[in-house]
Amino acid sequence: MERTYKLHTVPGTLVGVGDVISQQLVERKGLHGHNVERTVKMMGVGFLFVGPVVGGWYKVLDGLISGSSKSVALKKMLVDQGGFAPCFLGCFLTIVGSLNGLSKEEIWDKLKRDYKDALITNYYIWPAVQLANFYFIPLYHRLAVVQCVAVIWNSYLSWKANQA
Repeated sequence: MERTYKLHTVPGTLVGVGDVISQQLVERKGLHGHNVERTVKMMGVGFLFVGPVVGGWYKVLDGLISGSSKSVALKKMLVDQGGFAPCFLGCFLTIVGSLNGLSKEEIWDKLKRDYKDALITNYYIWPAVQLANFYFIPLYHRLAVVQCVAVIWNSYLSWKANQA
C-alpha cells in the first residue's frame, strides 16, 4: 500500500480536532455544551470523504501535471484552486448538511448563503499553501502537510458548515 493511502486516517482525526476547536474556541460552547455527535460526524466526513478524495486528487493531479519546477507548481496550484477546491467545498458543505438532517432545499439554501464566503476564505489561505506544497513537498507527504494547515481550515469549515 502506498504511503499516500496510509495518511487517509490523519484527515479524519484532524477534521475532528478542527470541530473541537470550532466548538470550543470559535463558538465558545464550553465542555458541557460540546456536541460530541457533531464531532463524531465531522470525523466521519474526514475519514470517509476528505482523506480519500484529497489523497486521490493529489495522485491524479501529479499524473496530469508532472514535474517539480516553479511553473509546474504554479500550474498545479491553479488547477487545484480553480477546479478541485470549488467542487470539493460544495461537496463538503452538502455532505455535512445532509448528515445534519437538512432537506435538499435547506442544503441548497445553505449553499447559496455560505458557499461564496467559504470559497473566498479558501482563496485567502490555500493558494500560497498549495504553491509551496506542490513545489517543495513530495507527493506522499502532501496530504499530511495540507492537513497540518487544515486544522485551522477545518475549524472554519466546521463552524461554517454547522451554522444554523
